[in-house]
Amino acid sequence: MQRVEGLVMRATGSWYEVLHEGEVLRCRMRGKLRLRGVRSTNPVVVGDTVHCECGEDGEWVIVDIAPRHNYIIRRASNLSKESHIIASNIDRAMLVVTLVEPVTATEFIDRFLVTCEAYKVPVTILLAKIDLLQDNPEAIAEFHRIYEGAGYEVIDISATEGVGVERVKAMLVGKTTLLSGNSGVGKSTLIGAIDPTIDIRTGEISDSFHKGKHTTTFSTMYRIADGYIIDTPGVKGFGLIDIDDKELWHYFPEMISRAGECKFFNCTHTHEPHCAVIEAVKREEIAFSRYESYLKILDEDDKYRK
Repeated sequence: MQRVEGLVMRATGSWYEVLHEGEVLRCRMRGKLRLRGVRSTNPVVVGDTVHCECGEDGEWVIVDIAPRHNYIIRRASNLSKESHIIASNIDRAMLVVTLVEPVTATEFIDRFLVTCEAYKVPVTILLAKIDLLQDNPEAIAEFHRIYEGAGYEVIDISATEGVGVERVKAMLVGKTTLLSGNSGVGKSTLIGAIDPTIDIRTGEISDSFHKGKHTTTFSTMYRIADGYIIDTPGVKGFGLIDIDDKELWHYFPEMISRAGECKFFNCTHTHEPHCAVIEAVKREEIAFSRYESYLKILDEDDKYRK
């Protein structure tokens, strides 16, 4: 029986496209892979290195998954204790956010960043559609202040105007990069601007709700700039999973840099006296929106992380 190793390029849940020596194999997943006690809705994900076997009937089957060195994960739904892995073995994540048409919620951004910190995935924020913010440069400056102040790289882009596209393309060379964000922020449009030969559907913004329409149904990996880029379906929320209350502040870099100055070694940075983090918030050295996200995550996600 023929057995090969390949890279998962697309995962639909029923079929998987696996790249092996330049050829894409259409594979199913062996049933027992689902029975390993993994609390994930999708045991095989884009970015996985897998072993496949071809049976006598000519059908390829994924029989094993190589260990992952990292991944991006979120809670499968608001009421679920199961996880949904978005992609694995990522060199960098790029989170595409917009301040208009649609508006990306601050808490969504912060939850995504926490996950990247927790699973050791370097992340860059792409502030998209800046051509729509020409009359509001203050909003751009404030966004940079908040997230660069927290330690993140922020790149202004406009896929339609070509702003920032070459800078992003240069960062993709030789790397596997995950592109994520809400529906309608322009992920697929950006990929098309980087490499026009890639055929990706793009959608308009829904007038009724001023939100993006889903154009990417399944996570898909594309060969681009001598590397790979993973286009993911737009998500509305980003529920955290398997992150303990006591560890949450470890994933806010601006809190880490000040926590050593707190009076109590086990400070939760919520109510304790002489808390260096709270004092930094008061002095506006830590953005209040970031601290507010921290408190909301503690409050709203507590029951899921017990």
